[in-house]
Amino acid sequence: MNPALAFENITVTFTGKSGGSGYTAVKDTTIKIADGEFVSIVGPTGCGKSTLLNIAAGLMKASSGSVNVFGETLTGLNAKAGYMFQAESLMPWRSTIDNVTAGLQFRGVEKTSAHAAGEEWLARVGLAGFGHRYPHELSGGMRKRCALAQMLILDPKIMLMDEPFSALDIQTRQLMENELLELWNANRKSVVFITHDLAVVGEIADTVVVMQNGEIKEKGPAKQIFEAPQHPYTKALLMCRPNVSVRPMRLPVIEDFMGTAGLQPEHLAQRKRGYAADDEIVLEVKNLSKHFQLKEGLFKKRDVPAVKGATFKLARGKTLGLVGESGSGKTTVGLTLMRLHSASGGEVLFDGVDLLKLSEKDFLKYKRRIQIVFQNPYASLNPRFTVGQILLEPMTIHKIGKDEQERVQMAMALLQRVGMPEVSFYKYPHEFSGGQRQRIAIARCLTMKPDVL
Repeated sequence: MNPALAFENITVTFTGKSGGSGYTAVKDTTIKIADGEFVSIVGPTGCGKSTLLNIAAGLMKASSGSVNVFGETLTGLNAKAGYMFQAESLMPWRSTIDNVTAGLQFRGVEKTSAHAAGEEWLARVGLAGFGHRYPHELSGGMRKRCALAQMLILDPKIMLMDEPFSALDIQTRQLMENELLELWNANRKSVVFITHDLAVVGEIADTVVVMQNGEIKEKGPAKQIFEAPQHPYTKALLMCRPNVSVRPMRLPVIEDFMGTAGLQPEHLAQRKRGYAADDEIVLEVKNLSKHFQLKEGLFKKRDVPAVKGATFKLARGKTLGLVGESGSGKTTVGLTLMRLHSASGGEVLFDGVDLLKLSEKDFLKYKRRIQIVFQNPYASLNPRFTVGQILLEPMTIHKIGKDEQERVQMAMALLQRVGMPEVSFYKYPHEFSGGQRQRIAIARCLTMKPDVL
């Protein structure tokens, strides 16, 4: 029997405008996925995982090699595959229900039937009653669920899923996993699942493919990969999983286990949890609230509370974790602290100054000191700017560095600090994977040398 999806000796090389040897994202890769098999591809950002999915969907052509779908060579778009993109592919001018049913309507399904199917799938992913909302009115996790329904409603024979659960809380993630597994068990569809979350891989995958630098390092049953890994990179990847029972001064990374030096003293020294009585409080939030107004009909509006009386303190040099279900108000708290949303009430005391009461002019000097890494790196980086421009612009505005040369040196050092090569300085955001873009977003925040991140 022919496999549902087969990558045969796939190589993908990207070349810049100036030509040259280019960058090889995938190198002579062969993977065969049986009908009904659940395969998870894991590996670091930029190792070629998303590139393989784009090729499987027919959105990109390989430099060499071929893709076969149920025994037939793929020459255009893959009509038998559904694709859940890493960045939710939702149309901002369409409501949630219209986004979910867009594929059905494109296929000519009658609108009433499509709408009924859309409501059913929204309920199955935990979004019952949200059909009239628009994407900007949903949290990141809710948009992920909408994108999942958008793919599943089309009943594809092959499901291509790129980081589908990355923005979901544990409860919602388990709900989505169960929904996916139930659908898979009932219909035995083929699934190619990309994630960085090894816990998810261990729970749902049949087969695991481990990639690094565009090459397959190991492939085998999930149980074998987790219990008896063979390749040194796979072993290092598994050893890097954080242990919640310890809190080292520096988290170990793959290179620490791949080299000969082993773990260093900073990996063993522990940081103390909690606050001491003499800790300096740099940020204090008191009874913060935020309400949004939703239109109902032509003239009515309804208040929707997103944040209700949030109160917490952050000491200098400490980390505060804000957790909760998707849609619980976490991101709204962050955006309100930054005054990207106007607060409905409460105080935000930064070094004793209430940021919410400052004028725009007075708040300007605090913008450098409190920075935010946005959830979606695809939307937060200006696609018209090179990475260099993205990093230099905030430093220029806030007069960080004595001249352009020093600012460039600082930007290069930050790129190295977040694990990006210096050549990244001259490239555009679309030339990077989602994880690499997020590293660039982190570097941009660090250019400000903020007190609170």
